[in-house]
Amino acid sequence: MGQTKAMLKNILEYFQTLEFRPLERLAFLVAGLLIGWIAEGQIPFLQLRYKKNKMHHAQTNFLYTIIHLLIHTILAVFIIRLSDWCKIEKTGLVYWFNVNTMGTIVISMLVLDFFGGWLVHFTEHKIRVLWLFHVIHHADNNVDVTTGLRHHPVESLLRGIFFFTGIILSGSPMYAVMMFQTLLVISTAFTHANIALPKTLDKIISWVLVSPAMHKVHHHWKQPYTDSNYGAIFSIWDRLLMTYKRLSPDQIKYGLDKDYPNEGDENFIQLLKSPFMKHQ
Repeated sequence: MGQTKAMLKNILEYFQTLEFRPLERLAFLVAGLLIGWIAEGQIPFLQLRYKKNKMHHAQTNFLYTIIHLLIHTILAVFIIRLSDWCKIEKTGLVYWFNVNTMGTIVISMLVLDFFGGWLVHFTEHKIRVLWLFHVIHHADNNVDVTTGLRHHPVESLLRGIFFFTGIILSGSPMYAVMMFQTLLVISTAFTHANIALPKTLDKIISWVLVSPAMHKVHHHWKQPYTDSNYGAIFSIWDRLLMTYKRLSPDQIKYGLDKDYPNEGDENFIQLLKSPFMKHQ
């Protein structure tokens, strides 16, 4: 019992200060990308047809990933202050219900996933001006592990705002915030990676977590499938809010049927300017 408490304490202390160790945070991202990249070559979900090759395709996505990480590094200052403010003012669900450590982690994970994962994603699909920024993510004709953080800078800011809301409502302490963000990075790599799990395993996972096959449906080029499976980590929001859909892998086709030309899905500058251009 004493060893378990000591281990939990060490874990909490590790995540409590992880925000101040950017290289370690980056290591989780790199590890997820590397594992996904290797697995894609062994158990591909679909046979992707890159315009030139996989590395060239990754260059565009990595540029957006770097921008996304820089923006969220700046936003981290506000995240820390918000979390500390919640602690001082005893604001948020974890303080209102006076839950223990495990309760704090569970509430934080669920609330942050709902606001920073499902709700912001749903909103981007329903509000036209926001969709035009989110299009950059869906415009990728070859969804693989590098697609996960392919977000327009404006979308990265929007996701930060929704995440702030989740922190205020949950009252998440920093260790819980860092646990969530670490899990989110790993989940993003896992769900976007071009990997095929055994069907039974994928189905079992999808009852609680977003699985690779479940998320690939969201990247199908046509509605209503594009407007489904919004979850980031947990699949429960899509099931509870009736936005869950299934589609056989052999029917999935990536890209878009409107708002952006599929032949330009690797054009970094064109993608960056696209939301500000005239759309019919």
